[in-house]
Amino acid sequence: MHLILKASGVNAGVVSHLLAKNPNSVYDRTDKGVRVRMVYTKASEEETEVLIHAEPDPVDLVRGTPDGYDITQYINDREFVTSSLFCSYIRNALGTALNGKPKEDYVQWVDHAFELELKFGPVASDLPDRVVEELFSCLGYDITVERGESAYSFDLKNRSTVRHITLRGKQTVQQALRQLFLLIPVLDNYKHYFISEDEIDKINRYGEGWLDVHPLKGLIVRRTLHFAELIRTYERQHGALDDQPLRVGQQRREAQGDQKGESKSDQATTEEVTVDSSETPVRLNDLRYRAITDIVASLPEKRRIVDMGAGEGKLSARLAYILGVESILAVEPSGQSRLRAMERFAKMQDRAGVQAMPEPMLGSLFYFDEQLQHQDVMILCEVIEHIEAYRLNGIMETILKEYRPQVLLVTTPNKEYNEVYAMEQEQFRHHDHRFEWTREEFNGRCAEWAEKGNYDYEIRGIGEEKEGYGQPTQLAMFTRRKEEHV
Repeated sequence: MHLILKASGVNAGVVSHLLAKNPNSVYDRTDKGVRVRMVYTKASEEETEVLIHAEPDPVDLVRGTPDGYDITQYINDREFVTSSLFCSYIRNALGTALNGKPKEDYVQWVDHAFELELKFGPVASDLPDRVVEELFSCLGYDITVERGESAYSFDLKNRSTVRHITLRGKQTVQQALRQLFLLIPVLDNYKHYFISEDEIDKINRYGEGWLDVHPLKGLIVRRTLHFAELIRTYERQHGALDDQPLRVGQQRREAQGDQKGESKSDQATTEEVTVDSSETPVRLNDLRYRAITDIVASLPEKRRIVDMGAGEGKLSARLAYILGVESILAVEPSGQSRLRAMERFAKMQDRAGVQAMPEPMLGSLFYFDEQLQHQDVMILCEVIEHIEAYRLNGIMETILKEYRPQVLLVTTPNKEYNEVYAMEQEQFRHHDHRFEWTREEFNGRCAEWAEKGNYDYEIRGIGEEKEGYGQPTQLAMFTRRKEEHV
């Protein structure tokens, strides 16, 4: 992970004094397992170029974390990508420039705009290129976004999802660095620390002088604060974020937590928010839950329910208030998510209207469990797209022929709608998706599964409908046919 800052033109040599680093010396510090180096590759009065490089210890990145024992924690991109981690690593090295407090002889240059070129990367971002470009072009930069080409021996994306970014424009060194320190975590949409109200102070400090007039201020603030309560606190202090939320990966999660601990159905995706210009924006996940609970409430048989991939129990908790429901099995493979579900369910004790307390249960679609047989309703909400497509037929055969629920509800993204979100053709709504299907593809699979399993099915959409694209989520309802006795 690196940042290259280059200044050109008359008095460009002053930049080294603003950074408070001698061009004739190499800055090389190691602290808490992270080595940070600053090297001047060019140093003259007309051109100054400095490379800032951070190299963390991959073991230290996960040591002491809740999932530090998990081998998959050692196979991630945090060691390489330019993210909030990178910003924290280099903050001390750039403290003088960020604070605008060089030696007295150079204070006058703090507000001087230089011809700057800023290169940083690689950046792992769920934002489309057009949004990345708009984040910086609005600040007066010319931006170049480069992607590497990936050559695989098997069928995967042929374009890298990471990007290298180059910015060119006239800006003060302090402002340019402050913009990067706020916007790099927005691109990556990941924070390695607990997000508190201190983050609002950081927005105020680094965003001073430019954020209030930025057309994507709402996106920047929301992806910086993550939590709805923190966003409301910001709005109470600074006024409502009156720009409508972009439908491009608003938040990776509703609550900050380790991504490994979330179920696939709880993870936020690129279609996080659906917008109706006449109404308050509504989360698409809420619309899914509402559609599912409405269907369940209308069923004649709904005493026993299975919520597969229940995650932190958000949907299961809503199902608990439906009249006629007597048991809910919240099945989830992640121990961390089950603990959160247990905490959620514990708060429901003695609440008015609760018909049945959900029961957290260890389980997976990949393993048969006789406890799941012959239930009234089984639900797979945003689950199947996280499974390799070639394994689905076997899983659906187990569900429809072995578990045999009276009703099976399945939701999955509508690939055609990705164009409404201005997503790139090969981009998925979530990094863990193995596939996304068009309406025709989903219908074809459902027809095949229903016929083999002796079920009838119907498909409906969830979310705002766009002509030619349908709705963002597809919902299939499978109903078991009555057995014919000879």
